[in-house]
Amino acid sequence: MALAFVLLNVEPGTEEEVRDTVSKIEEVEEAHLVYGTYDLVLKLRADTMDEVKKAVTGKIRKLDEVRSTLTMLVAGPLTV
Repeated sequence: MALAFVLLNVEPGTEEEVRDTVSKIEEVEEAHLVYGTYDLVLKLRADTMDEVKKAVTGKIRKLDEVRSTLTMLVAGPLTV
């Protein structure tokens, strides 16, 4: 199982629209509006890293309102 967090910058005023759109993408488990340098934080999960890559490059980054993304791939589970 592959897990990633994606930070998005979007066109001003489109934050809620983008959140609603990306929430419909199969790999997106969570989509949160945030304040600060980025506008949204997404949690993606897929069977493989290749599927995560395809979701980011083929679905999320192709949205007209998305200015930029920063993808953080989770390296492994946290053991406590």
